Amino acid sequence: MLDGMMRRLIDPPLDRLGQRLAARGVTADGVTLAGLGLGLAAAGLIALGVPGLALWPMLAGRLADGLDGAVARASRKTDFGGYLDIVADFLVYGAVPLGFVLLDPAANGAAGAFLLTSFYVNGATFLGFAILAERRKMETRARGVKSLYFTGGLLEGTETIAFFVAICLIPSWFAPLAWGFGALCFVTALSRVLLARRVFPEG
Repeated sequence: MLDGMMRRLIDPPLDRLGQRLAARGVTADGVTLAGLGLGLAAAGLIALGVPGLALWPMLAGRLADGLDGAVARASRKTDFGGYLDIVADFLVYGAVPLGFVLLDPAANGAAGAFLLTSFYVNGATFLGFAILAERRKMETRARGVKSLYFTGGLLEGTETIAFFVAICLIPSWFAPLAWGFGALCFVTALSRVLLARRVFPEG
């Protein structure tokens, strides 16, 4: 819901930094992999019992997730780069809740499973919509220049990062926050299915 507004705020400084990095030979895929490594490190720190410390590599990894596109725009965009970016995003988004489940399976297991299921369904509706949009040559830049068609929703990347920050700062609230966030993810997925039914009624 907030991604469109956030992109307008963060894209100009990210683009400037991306241009400087590209000029020094940094590749977009390299930035994507660095962000993936930072996200997985954050998940590992959560599982080891230091979620507060995990906040910093997690935020740095999300910064890299925005920066890889800026580097690509300043150098060369590739289909594989967009593919690698979305795979890395999904892996990090799954690893962080898994870290909390491993931290305390008894307290967090059910809520974590519900949250991951909601992520799975939400991701399926997102990618399925993107495939159909590509077939119909649909384009949008409402959430920045992307390799895939990004549909809006109640919960997007900005809200997910805010949720991750909250559970890292207050890990004892993971279960109730996960139940709530997961429920809103299902609402987002349902809204995307209804949108697809309206946009792709036939064919």
